[in-house]
Amino acid sequence: MNDYILSCDSTVDLTLEHVRARKLEFICYHFFLDGVMYKDDLGQTIPHEKLYEAMKNGADTKTSQINIDEYLEYFTPFLERGKDILHVSLSSGLSGSYNHGVTAARELSEKYPDRKIYVVDSLGASSGIGLIMDTLADMRDAGKSIDELYSWVEENKLRLNYWFFSTDLSFYVKGGRITKAEGMLGGLLGICPLLNVNSQGKLVPREKVRTKKRVIREIVARMEEYAEGGPNYSGKCYIAHSAIYEDAREIAALIEARFPNLSGKVLINSIGATIGSHTGPGTAAVCFWGKKRED
Repeated sequence: MNDYILSCDSTVDLTLEHVRARKLEFICYHFFLDGVMYKDDLGQTIPHEKLYEAMKNGADTKTSQINIDEYLEYFTPFLERGKDILHVSLSSGLSGSYNHGVTAARELSEKYPDRKIYVVDSLGASSGIGLIMDTLADMRDAGKSIDELYSWVEENKLRLNYWFFSTDLSFYVKGGRITKAEGMLGGLLGICPLLNVNSQGKLVPREKVRTKKRVIREIVARMEEYAEGGPNYSGKCYIAHSAIYEDAREIAALIEARFPNLSGKVLINSIGATIGSHTGPGTAAVCFWGKKRED
């Protein structure tokens, strides 16, 4: 029996069934839909489709960080059962929750000095964290110790590449990331911004691509450029999307054709409420192991 648990938060953007099958624990973020607070619980309380339909119809969404008290309440039962904890959080470049988790772990380490509590800043988000967690679960199941897993994830987390695009700029305007004029012009020209997550765990625009058809081809080209081994990549690839399943399926088909040595089929999941409240519907992300992020 393992003497530690693998933990993440609900921005892992995997299905509840997947998380349970891999014996992962998770703590929920919260979000507000038209002023009413809900748990971001992997689409159980508010199904992803319902959330994105509400957003398309003008619903207001906000998110809140996981605070210190929530982490204390979440971590404590595991420690009381004699379990060590390896927790992987949403990037500190996107949320302050990681720092709250570190503070809670420090406080609990004084109360439970015989237990290990590792809180890892993923410097990533969404199903990319899901891919990290699946890899850690494989290592756990192979008999690796918590110290081995912690060392590995700290050494390799920047090898996880995240590329994504959006086909709907209205939520970028709403969130203040671009101006109304930029959003209107981008919409008229069919601009789909291509972005990635940099080495600080922040979202960085890389290119403005005209038309969805072209940006789909471009995101696959970026995977070929940055994936470990290029077209000979033999790892896994996860795609997350917000209410554009057919586009995600098209990307997956192109990837499966371009990378014949891929480990299994591309796994497609929905972007959850915490990330999706900011991106809105119309976003697709591709996550894979590759070159270390350095900018």
